[in-house]
Amino acid sequence: MSIVRSLLTRRAFTALAGAAVLATMTPAPSFAQEVTIPIIVKDTTSFYWQIVLAGARQAGKDLGVKVPELGAQSEADINGQITILENAVAGAPAAVVISPTEFKALGKPIDEAAKSVPIIGIDSSADSKAFTSFLTTDNVQGGRIAAEGLAAAIKAATGKDEGDIAIITSLPGVGSLDQRREGFLDEVKTKYPGLKVVADKYADGQATTGLNIMTDLITANPDLVGVFASNLIMAQGVGQAIAENKLGDKIKVIGFDSDEKTVGFLKEGVLAGLVVQDPYRMGYDGVKTALAVSKGEKVETFVDTGANLVTKDNMADPKIDALLNPKVN
Repeated sequence: MSIVRSLLTRRAFTALAGAAVLATMTPAPSFAQEVTIPIIVKDTTSFYWQIVLAGARQAGKDLGVKVPELGAQSEADINGQITILENAVAGAPAAVVISPTEFKALGKPIDEAAKSVPIIGIDSSADSKAFTSFLTTDNVQGGRIAAEGLAAAIKAATGKDEGDIAIITSLPGVGSLDQRREGFLDEVKTKYPGLKVVADKYADGQATTGLNIMTDLITANPDLVGVFASNLIMAQGVGQAIAENKLGDKIKVIGFDSDEKTVGFLKEGVLAGLVVQDPYRMGYDGVKTALAVSKGEKVETFVDTGANLVTKDNMADPKIDALLNPKVN
């Protein structure tokens, strides 16, 4: 071998060795940077679900996870959510975070989806045992909190926790709403025998329907002293009916969840209270849990994300204010 050729060979070897060293020094992409975790909510137009999505979005930024934000434009669009779930799973994500629209209808689709990817549930359950983890408010307890708040508001106004009351549920067959109704009715029956449930109504997921139901109740039940509107949309509709008829002093209303409109009603005395969840945490921790599951880490099978009764008296407390004014951008 010539001296020139020998030098070239050595230089080539040295270059290759240097490249190998550089390759070992260059950090490999982290697992999280390659992960896609879609989140599927019930209604992308609702402020409540926008808070959930904001939490998930922040988790994606913090953890380096791609988080497609999916969902129908109405909580009543059950078939739409099923299709969205099927399409999301077809994209072979690391996991899926979902809040099922309807308990029975989403059971089998979630069973099927879980054969391919881990499913993390948030907010509302489904007729499935395939969830790897579930993060939600204890909705039965949320209903009890609403009953306690309503009884206290009626007693403060009348001097006694007695009288005719009603409950309005946004949609039938929704796990979280059914549980709130169950907790509310059980608490009333057990602790407040003087409160008589004279109406137990279901709507169609629209605020206008809640407004119309409440208007009819006002006409049909002149002795009505209290109402539990078990989700944000119903609280909007019921609050509007109370405001239009100037009945905030006579009929006490406890809503569930909050937005600018219902918080305004609370400040004005149209609503007596709101049971507020932590939707931001559901979104954030839902994605965080899904990432952990996709890495094979052990996670809790059930996480209670909490609920608080908000009234005009405590709404300025820092903890409550943070729940009422979450960062959605």
